[in-house]
Amino acid sequence: MSAALDELTRALAATAVARDRAGGTAKAERDAIRRSGLLTLAVPTAFGGQGAGWPEILGAVRSLARVDSSLAHLFAFQHLMVASVLLYGHPGQQDRLLTATANGPLFWGNALNPLDRRTHLTADGDGFRLNGVKSFCSGASDSDLLLVSADDADGVLRVLALPTARPGVAVLDDWDNMGQRQTDSGTVTFTDVRVEADDLLGPPGPYGGPASSLRPCVAQAILASIYLGIAEGALAEAAAFTRDQSRPWRTSGVASAAEDPYVLRHYGEFHVAVAGAGALAERALARLQQAWDGRATLTPEQRGAAALAIATFKVAAARAALDVSNRLFEVTGARATAARHGFDRFWRNVRTHSLHDPIDYKLKELGAWALTGALPEPGFYS
Repeated sequence: MSAALDELTRALAATAVARDRAGGTAKAERDAIRRSGLLTLAVPTAFGGQGAGWPEILGAVRSLARVDSSLAHLFAFQHLMVASVLLYGHPGQQDRLLTATANGPLFWGNALNPLDRRTHLTADGDGFRLNGVKSFCSGASDSDLLLVSADDADGVLRVLALPTARPGVAVLDDWDNMGQRQTDSGTVTFTDVRVEADDLLGPPGPYGGPASSLRPCVAQAILASIYLGIAEGALAEAAAFTRDQSRPWRTSGVASAAEDPYVLRHYGEFHVAVAGAGALAERALARLQQAWDGRATLTPEQRGAAALAIATFKVAAARAALDVSNRLFEVTGARATAARHGFDRFWRNVRTHSLHDPIDYKLKELGAWALTGALPEPGFYS
């Protein structure tokens, strides 16, 4: 995997600043991800994939996020969708969908947004019709398959897998946020879309007990890995600029910016924050992998331990990324604000992405654990 990942990382890095400025769908880069062979990392070997573990998969996500967190986001969500099929789908659905994913390779998009309840299933013969709209549909543009959430006639949230090209599915080009500008996280509409009974994942579906509730653990670990990658990328680019281009302040009494004691203090603080988040990443991903490997007999306590470790990692990674990406200009100087460097993208990306679900509520869960021993309540965001 390492050679393919290195090649892909270099390719994304070469155009990341210009593409961030342009926004829109990164079609050429998405095709490069397809050609890399890395889309099948999470697909079990029984279905033709590579069967990689979460530390390896999220290590790849983190590497890509150092240079391009938008494409890292799309790449990561591919593996989240695969995990969703493994956790929610019955064996026949897993075989059908994941074998097709590996053979394609097929790129998944996400329209599973449990907070957006505007999409509904109604009975239609031996199947259903899907109507409604979903927001924040990351990766839907140029995708082959979509994972979609919708309410059934009883108001129960169901999860289904659909070909993006199915008649009635429309992916809108309306994502224009200040950060993560090439995640295509806009709107998808569904107009009388035919849904077969086997398009609905399950049993077990999304409410199948502790094992099914591992999906949000995977999702949160993905977010944290992206944040840590952004922090590492911002730190690396800032350091290179400080060494090569920054000038010392006229009253500093030193010959280079790299000798300035105030600059060195900032870098010391950056190092502590990023290294701390990195150590928490190792612990969290080890817990996630342990829970994943034992998901057939997973207990609420084991699931809770993984969720707590991942939440701790996420808070530390988000804080490190926000701090480094904001303060990097204090160690690089006025020249670093030139648009051609694109250093502002690190802050814009992590600020946009870290609002996915409030860090305050992660801290609330961690505080409850520290004070009372209460485990986080499983949900789509915890």
